[in-house]
Amino acid sequence: MPEPAIRDAATVILLRDRGGPEVLMGQRGAKAVFMPSKFVFPGGAVDPGDAAVPLAGLPDPVCLERLGEGVMPDLPRALIAAAIRETWEETGLVLGRAGHWENPPEAWADFAGTGHVPSGEGLRFFFRAITPPGRPRRFDARFFLADADAAGLGGEDFSRASDELSALQWIPLAEARGFDLPFITEVVLAELAAMLRRGAQPGPVPFFDNDDEESLFRRLGGRALL
Repeated sequence: MPEPAIRDAATVILLRDRGGPEVLMGQRGAKAVFMPSKFVFPGGAVDPGDAAVPLAGLPDPVCLERLGEGVMPDLPRALIAAAIRETWEETGLVLGRAGHWENPPEAWADFAGTGHVPSGEGLRFFFRAITPPGRPRRFDARFFLADADAAGLGGEDFSRASDELSALQWIPLAEARGFDLPFITEVVLAELAAMLRRGAQPGPVPFFDNDDEESLFRRLGGRALL
């Protein structure tokens, strides 16, 4: 069978500190086609209308530069919007600024109903990975890191979440790898733990580039984030 098309996708790693770093994760359904029963960060594919979504804020310029390496000019904004939308749909948490949104698209109506406009301010492009060949679905996924406490999202109320993820919970980073995780999530968690040990902002962005010919691990950008 031919390989499925690779779809752009966005994922958000919400990080909080409760005497130690914790990340927000949920479990995919047992009947899901892609990664059934695995614990994952909230995220999903870019929708066609995401590039046109108004954003009240953007990540810093270095993040945007790395996010735009080798892609169409409108894709970075679409990825940021998708990250915000998927976080809202799967957790009920709002990455946005207070404000009125006139005539939001249907997919964003509930988000707008909270009295917010989506904002990518505070998101950091942290990791990129393309699903290897041979999987039922393939994604070119960009992982964003966000400080949940700084964004006011470090609580326990997920009552507005859809049913796409179950067992939503804050998991201590030191314990996360004991859950049933996709391989790439284990790699991302290891990168996050290493960054926190260094006490540094994310540097060049790790990229698992799995095309149909070979698998490469490289880094996007060579400058430290400001």
